[in-house]
Amino acid sequence: MPTIHLTRCQHLSPFADILNGLGAPTVSLLERFRLPASLEEKSDYYIPILPAIEFAQFASSSQGIEDFGFHAARTLHFGHLSKRTRHLIGHSPTLLVALQQACKWASLEDSNLSNWLEHHDDHVRYCSRLDGTKGLQHLEHSQWLQIAFPIFIIRQFAGSDWAPATIAFEARYTPSRACQSFWTKSHFLSGQEASWIDVPVSLLGLPNRTNETPPDLKSAPVEHPSFGFIQTLKLMLPSYLDERPPVLAEIAEMAGVSARSLQREFSRAGITYSGLLDAVRFDNARKLLRDTDSKIIEVAFASGYADPAHFTRAFRRVAGVTPGQFREQWRPR
Repeated sequence: MPTIHLTRCQHLSPFADILNGLGAPTVSLLERFRLPASLEEKSDYYIPILPAIEFAQFASSSQGIEDFGFHAARTLHFGHLSKRTRHLIGHSPTLLVALQQACKWASLEDSNLSNWLEHHDDHVRYCSRLDGTKGLQHLEHSQWLQIAFPIFIIRQFAGSDWAPATIAFEARYTPSRACQSFWTKSHFLSGQEASWIDVPVSLLGLPNRTNETPPDLKSAPVEHPSFGFIQTLKLMLPSYLDERPPVLAEIAEMAGVSARSLQREFSRAGITYSGLLDAVRFDNARKLLRDTDSKIIEVAFASGYADPAHFTRAFRRVAGVTPGQFREQWRPR
């Protein structure tokens, strides 16, 4: 079974923002690694994670940015987590429950991310690892983000000045002086079995500072996204609809298989790649019509239709109504 690991566009945006601030050719750098050039309003869309890591390293080297991952992580905050993750953590009664939720729902951020807690005497380690990347170079760019998010979660309970005593990386990596001077209370380790930070056991019982009444999560369950290969493509392709979607050969390269093997995969699923693209375009348009106030012509372009009239015909062929009629059905009475 071919595999493409995914991350949310939100996690690539800090790198692009830094490049834009430096006047770097951000668009051409993104396109070089077959990543969408327009990241605005795509925070909850998914992109392939391995090209994103390669992009970060190439941009770091070509633009002379030392410790790119560290600088990107500094721009992150709790709001960069997915809405569902923020909801679950924000209503956790204690820090321990919040960290457990972050571990449970890690795949909402990266499809191949595993988080877990390890108990060590008077502290626990919050550990992270991207499955299927062992031995890959320059993982520190991604690992900085993996480390930054639990720190932000803990600060929701322990206060904005909290810092871990130890910050450990799976990558063989030495932080720059600027980084070490920023994290003066933290000791750095590299070449670990996983990335991790230590959290004193005494903090785990801290109550949530939001003072919100926890909802009945059983009555409003959150589902993990499905990461079968076809479902993975359905999650990834919306990021490219307003640009040039990857062709079959590029999808095969991302998955590390031949185009012929990929065609067999589609054949087993009973669909074609062009048919999948059409379905993704329709689903994206339906979501935008239902959940946003974007003009219908904007919905058409955002869903990969160059001609609004073609969009109307294609949408009506599937839905049985025009885009405008569909939206009207969803308006509150």
